[in-house]
Amino acid sequence: MTIDFPALETLTFEEPEPGIGILRMNRPDRMNSQTVRMFHEYLAAGRALRDSRLRALIVTGTGERAFCAGFDLDEIDVLTEMGVREFLRFQETATGGIQSLRHLPFPVIAAIHGPATGGGLALALACDIRLAAPTLKMSAAFVKVGLSIGELGTSFTLTRLIGPAHAAEIAYTARIVEAEEALRIGLVNQVVPTAELLDAALAMARQIAQNSPGGVRMSKRAIQRNAEIGSYEAALELENRGQALLTRTDDMPEALAAFKAKRTPEFTGR
Repeated sequence: MTIDFPALETLTFEEPEPGIGILRMNRPDRMNSQTVRMFHEYLAAGRALRDSRLRALIVTGTGERAFCAGFDLDEIDVLTEMGVREFLRFQETATGGIQSLRHLPFPVIAAIHGPATGGGLALALACDIRLAAPTLKMSAAFVKVGLSIGELGTSFTLTRLIGPAHAAEIAYTARIVEAEEALRIGLVNQVVPTAELLDAALAMARQIAQNSPGGVRMSKRAIQRNAEIGSYEAALELENRGQALLTRTDDMPEALAAFKAKRTPEFTGR
């Protein structure tokens, strides 16, 4: 199935092998920093990928310097010149772009090297899994520019990932978190050598793609939605519905038959 992408200027997309995509921020001369256009392109990319047959997506930055160094300070004046209503519309566009990638129905893996700061941190946190190079530098430096950590979903995702105490300290001090600490407190899943970062992300994407497409998608839905609801009973209800639906797919009986026959299952996603 061909993915019909709109014209992109600040992002690139490729499918190096069937079912696995790579979305790159493509402003290496500016450390892949974000612009108003890039937020629009996140949204366009999310819409184009949503109904694709991808099994996993890798998000990374072009070049060797950075994953994404947040909003491009050369455009910061654009934000200060906006009226309140205009700025709110921009915020809704920006958050909508991040959200469209977070809510893709298949897993999203961030492959992070160098800075992932501000909006770049928000993007990394919106991914399901984070692999990092030793050069990683994460920072929620919003308070340094007169804003708060209540930006692009960061206050939600960071708190749920590492807990309110760690999140509060990182938010209030605006300090840099490097790779070793990020791994220790759960900000990233793995730290791998820089030269092996993309290969490690591809290997993980392949491992994911070996499993039931419906099972993986329903697992992502359960993990994300149950982080957002307020009771154990509601979590059980969502899980029960998901499991019941999966028993109606072709992949579950195929998986059981393969297990009994001691062979690799042939998943179709139907």
